[in-house]
Amino acid sequence: MNEARSLVLSYLGLRRAVGYIGIGLPFVLLFGKLLVQGGPLPGSISAYYYSDMRNVLVGALFAVAIFLISYRYDRPDARAGVLAGVMAIGVALFPTSPADPTVQARVIGTVHLVCAAVFFLTLAYFSYFLFTRTDQVEPTPRKKQRNVVYRVCGILIVVCIVLAVLADNLLGKVLVDELHPVFWLESVAIVAFGVSWLIKGETILRDR
Repeated sequence: MNEARSLVLSYLGLRRAVGYIGIGLPFVLLFGKLLVQGGPLPGSISAYYYSDMRNVLVGALFAVAIFLISYRYDRPDARAGVLAGVMAIGVALFPTSPADPTVQARVIGTVHLVCAAVFFLTLAYFSYFLFTRTDQVEPTPRKKQRNVVYRVCGILIVVCIVLAVLADNLLGKVLVDELHPVFWLESVAIVAFGVSWLIKGETILRDR
């Protein structure tokens, strides 16, 4: 009984840790850059790699990767966790293209984009499909509420990433540099991911 309880608490702790990192990352990067370095803000989460917040970004990605790879709740969860974790490591090790990229930097940037896309899609899969499962014939009212939030978070992640790609390619450079739409859309997606994991960790909307 104690062993089973320890496993439950371990899974809850992993979920909460992932959730807190997800919710906190955009704000830590933004305010950390303003306080530590100042100057113009990068246009995306990934672009903070080229700021004084690089170590924070890379460290957060590796922390999330370790938590996700360690997540062994069920077979589909374990597979999705390994995939998302490996992609998070890829995002950290292969940075986005700098302002004036070389050919090699462009290739690395392409790998970064692929890893980031798969990472976000896997996070959406967690929220929309895996977290909404239940063994109960009739889910509790709280579970139904959680499922609504999970699905909203999953949809938000996908919609925000699609809009970020469109904004980066369709909006003029002046607007992109001034409004930073990619950063804000990525931030919403990451916060949605964090919220879904906090709920799964029974920090929010737990059964009464």
